[in-house]
Amino acid sequence: MKRTKLLTLLSLATVLVLSACSSGGGDSTGDQAAAKTVGEQVNYEIIGIDPGAGIMKSTTKAIEDYGLTDWTLIEGSGAAMTATLDKAIKKEEPIIITGWTPHWMFNKYDLKYLEDPKKTFGEAEEIHTLARKGLKDDHPEAYQFLQNFKWTSEEMGEIMTAIQDNKSPVDAAKEWAENNPDRVNEWIEGIEPVENKEIKLGYVAWDSEIASTHLVMYILEEKLGYTVTAMQVEAGPMWTGVANGDVDATVAAWLPLTHADYWNEFKDQVEDLGANMEGVKTGLVVPSYMDINSIEDLKTK
Repeated sequence: MKRTKLLTLLSLATVLVLSACSSGGGDSTGDQAAAKTVGEQVNYEIIGIDPGAGIMKSTTKAIEDYGLTDWTLIEGSGAAMTATLDKAIKKEEPIIITGWTPHWMFNKYDLKYLEDPKKTFGEAEEIHTLARKGLKDDHPEAYQFLQNFKWTSEEMGEIMTAIQDNKSPVDAAKEWAENNPDRVNEWIEGIEPVENKEIKLGYVAWDSEIASTHLVMYILEEKLGYTVTAMQVEAGPMWTGVANGDVDATVAAWLPLTHADYWNEFKDQVEDLGANMEGVKTGLVVPSYMDINSIEDLKTK
């Protein structure tokens, strides 16, 4: 009986020692996850959008500027990027994406930009309106409206949020215009409607540019009498279309950085009507629960 009791006590002591080691020895799953670098947590991947986007070129340069040799920029689309972000946030998992404002995701999620001490992504940008050469002579009414069109990221955000809540871009733009008649009247004041005139707009498949282009299209059609064709293309074809006259205008040119290459190539072949929105931004974005603050933090430690 004494031998049996002694063996039982020794077995219990062994269990307690092993339990203490497993819980306090730093080898738990949580401790292992905490010990991982940011790169290891996200598999050294930055989730991007379409390969032709200016932000993708800036991110490629950031990888070079900051010496992120282990990192890969994943190509995809804006929709795929936000879907991946949504999935990660629901699980409170780490993720790094290419981001820009204005964008509805900043209204829906608690996000932050990573600081960019090398200024690879530049300072705040502007979204410009471009017109083909000769538009002022051919369509003075549309030209004047496009020149007048200037709004804020908060106003754009209302349309983007409505689209995200399953309204069609057409319905979201119409609703915004009907709810903001004073703003619309500012843009079209003194412009006489036309008859039997057509105009073509080009835009990229960013949520921001879907919102702005559909609003401009609605006003041109419903307030100024135009028949509008809106063509969703990549950034290169959008700029090329305005430059060669196949597209009359776009309200989706991000300057001076995001579309810098296209501006340098086509600036003498298009007319810049100025910024329709100021203070926009691009960069690398993470959920606020991630304990990093700068692109410098992505370096392998």
